[in-house]
Amino acid sequence: MEYSKLISVTGLPGLFELVASKTDGAIVKSIEDGTTKFVSSRVHNFSHLESIEVYTIRENENLIQVLQAMDASKEKLPDEKDAKAVTAYMKKVYPNMDFDRVYPSDMKKMVKWFAILKAHNVELKITEVPDEEAADEEA
Repeated sequence: MEYSKLISVTGLPGLFELVASKTDGAIVKSIEDGTTKFVSSRVHNFSHLESIEVYTIRENENLIQVLQAMDASKEKLPDEKDAKAVTAYMKKVYPNMDFDRVYPSDMKKMVKWFAILKAHNVELKITEVPDEEAADEEA
């Protein structure tokens, strides 16, 4: 399973793999239980994990950078339901995060998503898009 194919769906818990897009929604597969279903774009919004950014004290950074910092950390993953423990964990693991603008609920979601990704051995890397110029030069 590739990180680039993973999405979050509003109103549905967990993470999903995008199987197919349709004009009125998408067919998604749950990472946790493997069930496949159609999700209407009239009711739900979709967010590719690759496109999610996190507020930091400098420039916004991609979610993958936070997840990679969590992966590299030796800190024990906190209980995702304990907001204070999650915030303390994030302050140790990713101190550049702007804790005034990133809500505890968002940090809880990051911890939950990280646990799901690790449990299913998803490699935490963004797919590199080849430069068009480099491709043109080689042709």
